[in-house]
Amino acid sequence: MAYKIAFFGAKPYDISSFDQVNKDFNYDIKYYKGHLNKNNLVLTQGTDAVCIFVNDTADAEIIDGLVKNGVKLLALRCAGYNNVDLAAAKGKMKIVRVPAYSPYAVAEHAVALMLSLNRKIHRAYWRTRDGNFSLHGLMGFDMHGKTAGIIGTGKIAKILIKILKGFGMNIVAYDLYPDYAFAEEQGITYTTLDELYKQSDIISLHCPLTDKTKYLINDISICKMKDNVMIINTGRGLLIHTNALIEGLKNKKIAAAGLDVYEEEGDYFYEDKSDKIIDDDVLARLLSFNNVIVTSHQAFFTKEALHNIAETTLLNVKAFMENQPLANEVVLPD
Repeated sequence: MAYKIAFFGAKPYDISSFDQVNKDFNYDIKYYKGHLNKNNLVLTQGTDAVCIFVNDTADAEIIDGLVKNGVKLLALRCAGYNNVDLAAAKGKMKIVRVPAYSPYAVAEHAVALMLSLNRKIHRAYWRTRDGNFSLHGLMGFDMHGKTAGIIGTGKIAKILIKILKGFGMNIVAYDLYPDYAFAEEQGITYTTLDELYKQSDIISLHCPLTDKTKYLINDISICKMKDNVMIINTGRGLLIHTNALIEGLKNKKIAAAGLDVYEEEGDYFYEDKSDKIIDDDVLARLLSFNNVIVTSHQAFFTKEALHNIAETTLLNVKAFMENQPLANEVVLPD
């Protein structure tokens, strides 16, 4: 009998990529458009595993409901797991994730945001469509010779650093666990956060979301930054206090912001809300700035990344089913 998986938050691209990869596994996958919640828990009855994404919630009530329904494995098709109550799951069910999809995809998207904001590509696109070929207000700056501050130097950040070095940029970095061998190889400098804020023309966030990094970018840290700084966030929405960012944009301290994540994105990202009024006043305010680009958590969204997500997720299921070691298990820290 085929292993049964209930798949929540399914989009057409998810179904396509998972069906393609599943040809090698032959699992019985049932796709559901809705996000996992207490009202659709009944759909998990009789299934062996449940697959969810970043905007699904697996709190204590959901975990207990899954266990009651006989679900043995919760497979996250994403890297982040702050949407899962690990304490509630401990000893009751296994949690696995996809630790990396395509670091190139995210790094390249960060660069796309930088270039679009710097050279005002988004504004020029709409102008020329209206027959306006004026250059007024579209001036950018040479990336060459400028300083980029990279907060967090994991796989994605290291690829980004190599790309920005190709532009001839100077790189300063901050990480709780510096990779000095990489720094020497690439000719970059690790420094303190305060010094990074002081030096950087562009700041890009690539650190995990923890109690210490929540609202890392706030009114105090913004005051320490160089005037006319550009801020890029392809990491986690809660790394930035959005109201502080808005104040920085209003008083011209921040020249531009490129956000692929937003601290309250759950009700909006990945959904078509074009026929509705955005009732999140903070998000609406962000979208009103012509020097802000918000993308809908799409940095990961490449063909290669979707294939890797599907393959790793189903390999995680296979390892669990065959009682093999779970290389990508998520456990509550001691």
